[in-house]
Amino acid sequence: MSKIVLFGATGTIGSRILDEALRRGHQVTAAVRDPVKVTTTSPALTVIYGDVLDPESVAEVAKGQDVVVSAVGGGDGPGHIATIRPAAEALVDGLRMLGGEMPRLIAVGGAGSLRKPDGVQVWDTEGLPIPLLQIMHAHGDALDFYRTVSDVRWTNISPAASIEPGERTGTYRTALDDLIVAEDGSSRISTEDYAVALLDELEQPAHLGERFTVGY
Repeated sequence: MSKIVLFGATGTIGSRILDEALRRGHQVTAAVRDPVKVTTTSPALTVIYGDVLDPESVAEVAKGQDVVVSAVGGGDGPGHIATIRPAAEALVDGLRMLGGEMPRLIAVGGAGSLRKPDGVQVWDTEGLPIPLLQIMHAHGDALDFYRTVSDVRWTNISPAASIEPGERTGTYRTALDDLIVAEDGSSRISTEDYAVALLDELEQPAHLGERFTVGY
């Protein structure tokens, strides 16, 4: 059992990560700006105030934890896009305050910077809507930042091109910087199986200091 602090627990992906972590018997602290928005109840869940953009707040809630998981992203509205890289920077700065006792960091990433089979990055695909491109590039900026960090044990997990609520199958494939594409040409993962992959990585670290991606 790990002690996990989760930022973004009320979002589409974060809520599935929360459910999967509790399902596996981990002790979870949901750090949110508005605790009343967390409707999940469990003896293994603690809900507290936490600000992912404030390094001191990050340090306070992360102290004594094994892993910090950030599910902060732009999928819940345009106002969230501008927080993606600043959140990454605040998370790293906050963990640095803890020195040798800092927990590991796992962050939800984006698919935009992944390479398609033709060698073109996803965000260079013609016809993508501007709001989606903004989210993709914000996650790309955060990944660029993480790749400059060597004193924090970080992992960034990119989903497939399409991620949405669906079935928890418990199966998925992984790659590093290449988009995972199925035989029918689709690239997708359910939020439930994305959460499975993230918790698998949390329990059995295989990608310290790098980005990887999951898909069917």
